[in-house]
Amino acid sequence: MKAFFIERYGKQNGRIGEVPDPQVGAHDVLVRVHAASVNPLDSKIRTGAFKLILPYGLPLILGNDLAGVVVRTGAAVRHFKAGDEVYARPPEARIGTFAELIAVDEHALALKPANLGMTEAASMPLAALTAWQALVETAQLQKHQKVLIHAGSGGVGSLAIQLAKHLGAFVATTTSTANVEWVKGLGADVVIDYTQEDFTDAVSDFDVVLNSLGADVLAKSVKVLKPGGQLISLSGPPTAQFAREQGLPWVVRQVMRLLSSGIRRKVRNHGVRYAFLFMRANGTQLRNVTSLVERGVLKPVIDRCFPFQSTAQALQYVEQGRARGKVVVTMEEVIQHAR
Repeated sequence: MKAFFIERYGKQNGRIGEVPDPQVGAHDVLVRVHAASVNPLDSKIRTGAFKLILPYGLPLILGNDLAGVVVRTGAAVRHFKAGDEVYARPPEARIGTFAELIAVDEHALALKPANLGMTEAASMPLAALTAWQALVETAQLQKHQKVLIHAGSGGVGSLAIQLAKHLGAFVATTTSTANVEWVKGLGADVVIDYTQEDFTDAVSDFDVVLNSLGADVLAKSVKVLKPGGQLISLSGPPTAQFAREQGLPWVVRQVMRLLSSGIRRKVRNHGVRYAFLFMRANGTQLRNVTSLVERGVLKPVIDRCFPFQSTAQALQYVEQGRARGKVVVTMEEVIQHAR
């Protein structure tokens, strides 16, 4: 089968080539990929930024989101059958959605929302699960609480705004001048143009901050939280607790403890909490997302689509950090050629 893979770490690495078809275990579902979205995570994996957290072997097929059709199932699979239209964020140890085929553990898989096409569906799993695990699972966000979502025009931010409003929260977000009105349309109550105003001057006494930006924004976010509030970061630094939960070696746990010592000390001094979130595959939660999509609560936001042959360009576009919503790689030409 054709796939986009890397043979070594580096920013410009990766190529399309022939690789063996995936092996299908007893609990696996073999899916023909119709579309796969591109995430900042893919770029970080490609450069080796996550080698300590995700020690992949090389060569490695990239890709962390998919929508497609079930080809066949393993002997122990009971909830999916050939012909089902599905979507997923595969388990982190078995990524590889930039490919014609992928074997996905059935517990990470869900039926595609009936009201979405393949391209739209492929844009949802990782970003929607991240928003769910941050706001519902970690923050346990309640009605009338206040949440600041940084980078509201991004893939995660655009869905997190929609989910937070559904939960009844008061939502503030940061974005650039060009996206202010667009982000307001997603439902944000307060939109801060970071090119014109410092968010610490605009909001205060918030219950939750969801950060996906750099260390400077993370540190400043502590200031806008009320006592007992929670700072959740998608961009790090990871903690020793996270390393333990991942089963990482003792040495790596100590590195994580050191890397996070500054922000942990800062939140303690301010009487708030800090959590690093590295989202995980979860088919049950994805079915909850499906329900919200089919009810019109969550709507996909797609910036651009690239053909599979232009996967490298899609990665480069995402790395610029200016995408409004998600970027998707489509496999239509590959599928037609295979037929």
